[in-house]
Amino acid sequence: NEEQEKKVKKYDFKRPDKLSKDQLRTIHMIHETFARLNTTMLSAQLRAAVQIQVISVDQLTYEEFTRSIPEFTIMGIFDTGVLEGNAILELNPNIAFTIIDRLFGGAGEFTEINRELTDIEMTITEKMVMKLLGNIREPWENIIEMNPRIEQIETNPQFVQIVGPNEMVVLITFEIKIGNTEGMMNLCFPAPMIEPIINKLSAQYWFAAVKKEKTEESLAVIKERLNKVKIPLIVRLGEANIKVSEMLSLKKGDVLVLNQNINRPLNIVVGNNIKFKGVPGKEGNKMAVSIKEVIEEGRI
Repeated sequence: NEEQEKKVKKYDFKRPDKLSKDQLRTIHMIHETFARLNTTMLSAQLRAAVQIQVISVDQLTYEEFTRSIPEFTIMGIFDTGVLEGNAILELNPNIAFTIIDRLFGGAGEFTEINRELTDIEMTITEKMVMKLLGNIREPWENIIEMNPRIEQIETNPQFVQIVGPNEMVVLITFEIKIGNTEGMMNLCFPAPMIEPIINKLSAQYWFAAVKKEKTEESLAVIKERLNKVKIPLIVRLGEANIKVSEMLSLKKGDVLVLNQNINRPLNIVVGNNIKFKGVPGKEGNKMAVSIKEVIEEGRI
């Protein structure tokens, strides 16, 4: 009998994988929504054609991450508001200065800049990073309710040490196109930060959470929003049919006889449906109608 070949999987103890392929796919799906929301946000803010897409989701050491980004870059260190530790949103200078130029009224034509941000540029950059991070809540809401807050903005990766150099991180890389300018954006989450929710990062959990029935709380929120929607309400006084020749001869003081009897209630229309019956009158110095009957759905 031939010996059955043993399948051996290589394992590097210096950089152990923290997440499975299924969990990485879930993170990929979450941040596709993040990319889509920020595409819409930046397009509106900059009034320019913007495209953002997820390029990769990887596990690597923090040192490998810092070596992979430029020596001068924009790094927003932020707190998720719910998970322990800090994460990083890193924005390539090409994109950062294009955004700044567009917001200042320029054409967004980037020329390579390798200098510290001015105070005004720093303020604008911090606000823009916060807007980008603001769109992280919705994609993650089925897993955890994030409330990101900027801790600081740095331009030198050597001054940012959120975890040890050999600690594993999850890196989500995006490609951003603004007009003719292209660049990268990275989200870096330390593995210890997301470890408490690692069991929720599965496609099965994700789709179950997305498809779960509406709770009473969510229905109350929807109802509250609907109650604030304005809709037209029209009181029909009546109709009259006349000839074109009669219409052309109408003048001030002429009277049109409507098909509505003065003793019958008026139809009050919401949308295209008769919803109420009422009688005309006055409220102060304004015309008004007093509702006398509510028409049930399906009855006229």
